[in-house]
Amino acid sequence: MHVDGLPHHQVDIAFGAYVWGESLLQNVLTLVRNTGFRGRIILGGPQVSYTKQGLDELYPLADGFIRGYGEEALLDIVRTPGKPIIQGVFWSGEFDLQQQAQLDFASLPSPWLTGALPINGLRFVRWETQRGCPYACSFCQHREAGARLKNAHIDVPRLEQEVDLFCANDVREIAVLDPIFNTSRNAVPILERFAQNGYQGQLSLQCRAEYTKPNFLDVAAEMDVCLEFGLQTTHLDEAKAVNRRNKIDKIEAALQMTRERSIQHEVSMIFGLPLQTLLSFEESIDWCLKQKVPVIKAFPLMLLRGTELEQERERWGFVDSGGEMPTVISSNSFTQYEWQKMAQISEALKHTEGNHPPDIAELKLLANEFQPELERWSP
Repeated sequence: MHVDGLPHHQVDIAFGAYVWGESLLQNVLTLVRNTGFRGRIILGGPQVSYTKQGLDELYPLADGFIRGYGEEALLDIVRTPGKPIIQGVFWSGEFDLQQQAQLDFASLPSPWLTGALPINGLRFVRWETQRGCPYACSFCQHREAGARLKNAHIDVPRLEQEVDLFCANDVREIAVLDPIFNTSRNAVPILERFAQNGYQGQLSLQCRAEYTKPNFLDVAAEMDVCLEFGLQTTHLDEAKAVNRRNKIDKIEAALQMTRERSIQHEVSMIFGLPLQTLLSFEESIDWCLKQKVPVIKAFPLMLLRGTELEQERERWGFVDSGGEMPTVISSNSFTQYEWQKMAQISEALKHTEGNHPPDIAELKLLANEFQPELERWSP
């Protein structure tokens, strides 16, 4: 087999492994091998980084695996034939040291400024200004498996050049991939750069409400910005159970400041948490409704591979839906019927975005009219 004139042993194919694409990836690997390709297949991404052992059993058609940030490790692989020893790289059949790849984040070239990702004609881009998360939520794959991942920030001069590039090319929508944008020391300067350019598109920013300051909101109010606040629950015991402690008084103040400035915003919640009941979930949603949050999104708890919560399923009595994206459907604190009622409330919230009922009583009446569309949370 040849690829663009090259024999297969000179060709490497790399894939990112994500929970939503697990079956697709397995199918593609089979198709690639069935064509006769015998070059190296390299896998990385969360499904690899969060698997402590047995990667070659999960993906028997792959040759190499990169745990952690893969840019430099992948470059080292393609420069070296065979099975080179590289930190964070595990080769099928070899001893797995379960290491994470190292990366000098500040030295990475910009894919936008170098032209590796062409900008001409694009109206939507995904962009990052930092990587990693300072928090340790037990349901989340934004932290390194087995350790807290330190924040890595891109230097401001590069970010400013990228902002200028996006504005000059009339990019209409930018989804910022940072797990928590406003924890960055560069958050306000970045927004100020967009404002100085007179940016007319929309910025979607995932933020933590407790870190939302007036100066940040003042700049955001000058543009079309949507702030996405992750709250998950208003109950302290549930929050502590997933290492996600919220400061409700600060969140309430942040939402009020955001509302006063007429900034578009939304709040995300989770149903199926440890210790959660149908009543406590309803109380969390009612709190959001009374804060006049315009868009409330409620997502089912998923047990993502390698996360602390996935490893604690027996402790909480979790029963999940199975499949590639296992969703918790009952636990020690709620039945499957009660989960169904929570899912119906989630459905009612989806259908009333921008015009939610004023309280949980009215929302529950509306929820009875809906059946959960489970495919919403399927790959």
